[in-house]
Amino acid sequence: MFVEMTVSEFTSVLASRESVPGGGGASALIGSIGISLGNMVGELTVGKKKYADVEDEIKMLMEKAERIREDFLALIDGDAEVFAPLAKAYSIPKDDPDRDSIMEEALNLGCSVPMDIMRKCGEALDVIAELEKKGSQIAISDAGCGATACKAAMRAASLNVFINTKMMKDREAAERLNREADELLDKYNRLADEIFSSVVGKIR
Repeated sequence: MFVEMTVSEFTSVLASRESVPGGGGASALIGSIGISLGNMVGELTVGKKKYADVEDEIKMLMEKAERIREDFLALIDGDAEVFAPLAKAYSIPKDDPDRDSIMEEALNLGCSVPMDIMRKCGEALDVIAELEKKGSQIAISDAGCGATACKAAMRAASLNVFINTKMMKDREAAERLNREADELLDKYNRLADEIFSSVVGKIR
């Protein structure tokens, strides 16, 4: 669906009154761009005599990066799919006795893909960190750009988690999701900043 659109088409719909794609789909797209930049580092490393001793490892990292890129693309449409029941739940009259249970289920579902996007951003940053350390120094700025994009994608996806958990009646489930999101943000914001600082230190 959305993943088959051109960049121009996607951003045009994103800027419109349509409810999807929204922040979740945009986060997944940004994550896919980030890991793609990481993969570029690998592509510019393999086949170079200077990096022959790490070539096998770089190839393994590139395989991981490609799987992550494909997962991100699937999550673009996945986010639109989980938002549909939530949009429908909002339209249920407040005096409907089934509204709360339907809304709760929809809110849980609405959190699922943004959480997956956050987890996938963590996987991407782990890969980019290794590519930044071992890959071609000619492409080092691309590793930094990729890490920065994945950090932004994770932070953006977290907002789509928190806006839903705030409305959940099951506070235990909500806080469980909030804790995981906070832990991911804490760990991977730091890693992304470390990659960025390392890159800046090498190119300035």
